[in-house]
This record gives sequence, structure tokens and C-alpha cells, in this order.
Amino acid sequence: MKDIVPRALSEEFSQAEVVFAVLAGIVGVAGSYAVAGYTRQFIVAPIDAMVVRLTPGEIVAFMIQNVGEQGHLIHIIISFGIAMAILVAVALVGLVIARRLDRPVAGGFLAGILSWGVTAAITTEPALAIGAAGPVMVFTAVGAAPLSEPEHDLSRRRALVSGAGALSFIGLSVGVDRLITGNNDSDDNEDRQPANEEIAALMNEVDEQSLDIAGDIPGLVSTFEEFYNVDIAEFDPDLSVEDWSLTFTGEVGEEREVTFEDLQELPTEHRFVTLRCVGEDLNGQKLDTAVWTGTPIKPLLEEVDPRSECECAMLRAEDDYFVEFPIDALEDGFLAWEMNGQALPQSHGHPVRVLIPGHWGETNVKWLSKIELLNEEMDGYWEQRGWHGTGPVNTVAKLWSDTMLENGNLEVAGHAYAGTRKIDRVSVSTDGGDTWTDAELSDPLPGEDVWRQWRYEFEPDESHEVVVRAIDGEGNLQTEEESSSFPRGASGWVSKSVNPMDYSS
Repeated sequence: MKDIVPRALSEEFSQAEVVFAVLAGIVGVAGSYAVAGYTRQFIVAPIDAMVVRLTPGEIVAFMIQNVGEQGHLIHIIISFGIAMAILVAVALVGLVIARRLDRPVAGGFLAGILSWGVTAAITTEPALAIGAAGPVMVFTAVGAAPLSEPEHDLSRRRALVSGAGALSFIGLSVGVDRLITGNNDSDDNEDRQPANEEIAALMNEVDEQSLDIAGDIPGLVSTFEEFYNVDIAEFDPDLSVEDWSLTFTGEVGEEREVTFEDLQELPTEHRFVTLRCVGEDLNGQKLDTAVWTGTPIKPLLEEVDPRSECECAMLRAEDDYFVEFPIDALEDGFLAWEMNGQALPQSHGHPVRVLIPGHWGETNVKWLSKIELLNEEMDGYWEQRGWHGTGPVNTVAKLWSDTMLENGNLEVAGHAYAGTRKIDRVSVSTDGGDTWTDAELSDPLPGEDVWRQWRYEFEPDESHEVVVRAIDGEGNLQTEEESSSFPRGASGWVSKSVNPMDYSS
């Protein structure tokens, strides 16, 4: 133990005391999880938000480009470590007091009070903070209890017993949380079917427009399970429709607060809208489409009489995310409260999010809570970190599938997207870009900001370099020059080497 316990600690505390302090930190975090679940009231959640907020933009950009989706695991592990370290420090304070006063109960009680205060301050949930305080108090008191047997033997036995107790408590925490919440799985894992018959009929009609593609690619409407999801932090806001409101503030003639009930009284529309992540790879799959139900934002803006000198506004979310927009772009926006005929899932912004046609997915703020009209332009969350993702999306054709057909032909297929410019054509080359042929396209979806499927079939006789490119509705050819996603989104032509010998018969 002396080899793994830092010298400063080993000089101040016994091996057993350090072990019990560490165990107290572990079970304290587990206790918070037991009563709060994996929510924003869990002690780790506010710490995670702080870690995300304080991480330098250069590091964020590096992680997105080189680590990708798994990057969030790093900051959540750091956050767990900080939470445990805080409670370990509290337990050590309790052990010091217990030793000096020769009162283990007093030391444990002090550790309990301190851990409750720290947790309550971090989570702003005094009642739920008891979940962390109780275990810390007990393990600190046990660790400070006087020895009645030779210290070496009893300390080892006590550490082993407490270690087993800590593991049992962690397991119990998971079980209790699942019992309290019913099931701790994400709402996105539910088998969601449209509650609205009109939406169901609309989606069925659109499904019939999908191309007959042998390969496995998404249809024209992405399911909840398929639809990509990116957030700045690990813990999503959990808002009810009764608690939600949207405030128009700043440089306006009259401030206004809109409730969810107010939105329901406004004209309702169903819109097909595609979202693409600015941080994805060129041929990545963070590109999806859903049918969204909501109301246009322009009438609400007109009611508050914008007086912004820069003609811009900052959109703010309940998770402290924020994006700046020109008012003329915002006027084309849409406040959505349903997705594919069901209430927005929590992870997609329940109860209300905004959709801005033709712009990168990161600008479509989830859990929208405030629209602040500005007098001068300000950087949004990602702009402060070096990104420039608030502009229109790049035109792209994705190559997501290559399949050998029974007739001996090779089918390549995917989706293409160009925002409000729409897709006019997708060209395919099987000789590395020397010659081009137009691919088959699905019929356009109703809407101004939607993708299209494409497929192309050819007879392979050797190894081929397949290249795809899109032409948007304004006649613009997809940019050939390759670039990474940072800072304005990935660009280039997608290509893949295919060989008929690589496919099983």
C-alpha cells in the first residue's frame, strides 16, 4: 500500500485511513447516483458541465477531429474523478477530526455534514445531497473506529469488508435507481410510433418514395434510433412542458414570455427537415431527416418588435449552450415540439427546439429557453472555440453502401444534401473521376431543407475507384478540394476502392 499511496498522505494518514477515505468517495458518488439517477441532479453532472465549459477550444477541436464520439467519455471520466476526489478530501477531514478528538462518530458526522454541504452546493439539490452524505458519513466513522486487535490484521480485514460493502452499495445504487426511474434507458430506445394519424400517413407515403436499395442505408425518414445526437455535455436537461417557457428579451420593443400552451394555440405545421453535424467526417453518418411538428418563429419575432442594431440574436438553451444568428435567418426558423409524430425525446430537446433551414445541425438549438436580441454581434459557443459552423451547410454526396447484386452488378448508394439549395443531381465515376454518369435519385421530399437518396449500378470487371459528387439546385458542384471538419465542415469528393473479388458470392 505504501507504494501506491502518495508519501504526503502516508505520513499524515495510516494506510487504512486512506483506503477508507477512497471508499467513502466511491460510495458517496454511488449514493448520489442512487437517489438522483443519471440526471443533472447527480453530483457528477454539474462538474461535467464545468469541465466542458472550461476546456480550451483547441482541445475541443482536437478531440472532435481525432477522437470523435468517444471524446465525451474522457470528460465524463474526469468529472467522476473530480467528484470522488472532493468526497475523499471531505472524508480525510473527518478522519483527522476523529483522531484528534478521539471520537470516530464525531468525525463521521462532520464528514457527513461537509459532504452534504458540498454536494448540495454543487447540485443545488439539498434533499438529494443526503444520498452522497450518508455513505460518506458511515465509511468515515467506520474508518476512524478504534482498533481492538493488532492493527495490521484488523485494518486489512476492515478494508476488505468495507471494499466488499462498497461494491455491494454500488450495485444496490444501480438497482434502486432503475426501480425509481422504471428503467434508466434513454427515451430514444423506445419503439416510438407516430401518435398522429396524419403524420403516420405522411411518413408511409414518403417511405414509398425511397429507392429500392439493396445495401443497408437509412430511409428518407430516420428513426429515433438512427437519428444522430450531439450535445456539449453528458447530462441532458429534463424539462416538463409545464415548466418550459421561451423568453424574448434584449433589444426589443416589448419583452415576452411564451409558454408551451401558447405555442399550441399558434398555427401548426409538419416539416421535413434534414440536419447535418458540422463536426462529422466527409463520409460520416451524422446526417439524418425527420418530420417535425411545430410553428414558425417569425410571427413571434414580429410581436416583440426587434430593435437590434446588428440585426442579430443570441439563442440560449437550458444546458447553457448558445448560438448567434442574423435575424433574417432566424425568421425562417421553426419551433418544433414533435419529431416523427411523437413528443420530442429528451435527447433531442424536449419540450421545444429550434430548426433553422439550411444551417449546420449545431445551430438548431435544443431545450431552447431564450432569444436575446443584440446590439452588437457576439460569438456563440462553438465560435468561441474556433469553429465557424453557423453558415450554410456544404453540399455533399455520401457513399454509404456498396453491394454485389445477384445479377453480378455492383450497387453503390447513399444520401446527398445541400441545405435549402437542394440536390439536383448526383454523379458517379467508376474510374477515379475520368468519366461521370448521373445516379438514380429519389423523388424530392416536401420541404425546403431535405436530403435525397441516390443509387448507381454497374458491371464491375476489375478493381474500381468509385467517386461521387453532388450538384445542388443552384448548379453548384460539390467542392473537390478536401478539408477536415474544423472549422467550417468537411468538404471534398467521397471515394472508395471496390473490387469484385472482395464480395462473397
